Amino acid sequence: MQRLKCELAYDGSAFSGYQIQPNKRTVQGELEQALLKLHKGQVVKVYASGRTDAGVHARGQVIHFDTPLQIPGERWSVALQTLLPDDISILAVTKVAPTFHARFDVTAKEYRYLVYREQAHDPFRRNFAYHYPYSIDIAAIKAASRHLLGVHDFSSFCSAKTEVEDKVREMYEIEVMEDGGFLVFRFVGNGFLYNMVRILVGTLLQVGAEKIAVADIPAILAKKNRIYAGKTAPPQGLYLWKVFYESCITTCPGVK
Repeated sequence: MQRLKCELAYDGSAFSGYQIQPNKRTVQGELEQALLKLHKGQVVKVYASGRTDAGVHARGQVIHFDTPLQIPGERWSVALQTLLPDDISILAVTKVAPTFHARFDVTAKEYRYLVYREQAHDPFRRNFAYHYPYSIDIAAIKAASRHLLGVHDFSSFCSAKTEVEDKVREMYEIEVMEDGGFLVFRFVGNGFLYNMVRILVGTLLQVGAEKIAVADIPAILAKKNRIYAGKTAPPQGLYLWKVFYESCITTCPGVK
């Protein structure tokens, strides 16, 4: 038995999120169905770094699973990809120590959120970016984002539906970048709450629209109540970009 770490990307448009749900198409469901075929009917459970919601994409999701199969390392990606739909891509498969855990060993995550700012609606971008054709003060957005860095209780920026009690997280980096017709939000932190990035983006956009003042951000954090933050940005602009781990990868010839 060996444990494999798998990095993957997916277009979340046609999925009801990552996690398995009854009678719904999910990323986890597709992965476990592919592994079921590969293992000739033997159920193989996959464990992810975290879930993504319906419509949310991933450029660097990470899962792990245990397998008795002795497939050469360079063939694992091909073997899985041939059994998966076109909206999931296997980026790399790596042998890891048997103690590695895709969720519990995470040290940081990076999310990005894409906002498309051109005036005309582009039907080819509708599933991959949030169309926001309004005038915004980017300098104000950047100033507001600096108040969110460091260790905070992010209760105000978390869905009221969450069952997580400890809402303290540390935000390491926030960047707001202009890239052609896009405004790109980049967040790196030690963990994120349910809908946290989408609420952060929605709030920062309202700062840029002068509906929320830059100076109000510390007070919103202090309130620890969702009702004081801005709107939740829609899911299609959100990407799980990268998951960070301590060095726990074992060397294995032929496994990338």
